[in-house]
Amino acid sequence: MKNKDFFEKVYAVVRQIPHGRVTTYGAIARYLGSGKSARVVGWALNQSFHTGTFIPAHRVVNRKGMLTGKHYFGFEDTMKQLLENEDIEVINDQVVRFRELFWDPAENLNK
Repeated sequence: MKNKDFFEKVYAVVRQIPHGRVTTYGAIARYLGSGKSARVVGWALNQSFHTGTFIPAHRVVNRKGMLTGKHYFGFEDTMKQLLENEDIEVINDQVVRFRELFWDPAENLNK
C-alpha cells in the first residue's frame, strides 16, 4: 500500500510536466521528499502503463538526459518519437539541450 501511495504521487507530478519539457527520476524523488528513491520513481513509471490513464512518462529521463526508460514503451523508438513529437530533439538516446529543457518540480510546484 505504501508503494501504491508513492506511485500515485509520482504520477501526479509527472502529469504536470509541461509539454516540451523533461525532468528526471531524481528530481521527482527529491520533490516528494524521498531523494534516494529515484529507482522507485522509475518503477512507478514502468507500472504507469497499466493505470488506464495517460501519464507522460516519456518526459522523465535520467540525470544526464538519457532515455534510460525507453525499453518500457513497447518499441525501441517510442519514447524518442513521443519526445520528438513535442519538438524535443534526441540524439543517441540523449535529450539535446537537456539543461535548457529541464523542468524542476521543486521550483514549479507547490507542496
